Amino acid sequence: MTDQTPLDIAHAAMQAAPDDDAARLRFYETLAASELFLMIKSDPGDDAETVAPEVLAVDDAQYVLVFDREERLSAFAGKAASYVALSGRAIAQMLQGERIGLGVNLDVAPSAILLPETAITWLHETLGNAPDEVEARIAQVFPPAGLPESLIAALDVKLATAMGLAQSAYLVAVAFDTGARGHLLGFVGAVPQAETALAQAASDALTFSAIDAGAMDVGFFAPHDPLVEKMHRVGLRFDLPQLQETVTHERPAPGMDPENPPKLK
Repeated sequence: MTDQTPLDIAHAAMQAAPDDDAARLRFYETLAASELFLMIKSDPGDDAETVAPEVLAVDDAQYVLVFDREERLSAFAGKAASYVALSGRAIAQMLQGERIGLGVNLDVAPSAILLPETAITWLHETLGNAPDEVEARIAQVFPPAGLPESLIAALDVKLATAMGLAQSAYLVAVAFDTGARGHLLGFVGAVPQAETALAQAASDALTFSAIDAGAMDVGFFAPHDPLVEKMHRVGLRFDLPQLQETVTHERPAPGMDPENPPKLK
């Protein structure tokens, strides 16, 4: 297996620069955003609310086993193995308080790594950060200034995956009627049910760019809101990909909802 996965690339960058905080944050960001295959003891079935993961004991510590490709899981197991597919975010939430670490791609990939329970606790707490939604009235809008390129790049990556959740987004500097100033990421035409997910995407971009969460607020605007025209004139625009056809929504498989991951048995 020669093709590198995003996790392989992020891991290699982290290993090449062990003192680079930005590289380490990018690895954890990639881990949280990746679909991971968690090895379990048996098929949980369609209605299972709990899973029993395979656990590896190493030096008095315990680790569950995850892989970023099904083939890697099978190669590690040496046979067909049961698994559930979850986001890294959901797995970190599932492991919170369990005193269990994460074994990633062990023995089968260059990104093999053992992450101790302290790293999983940190990841869970970090992912729990969220930007403030704007409540104060915006008095003036300005071009964004002074934000690092790492944040712009992170927003570009995050919003490129938010297909159909909003029409567009603008990054602007703002002055509020309270006298406060800051930056705002304004989503235009967002699907109401997607506002939490979009705010979380903005939060992740901030967190893993090592930027103070207070550096950016989040707002949601109707397409004909007068502020949208002002943001269009001076802001940095992000065009979110749009759905090209009607999608039939089905009940997600067990564990696929990051807000409600399965419990450990």
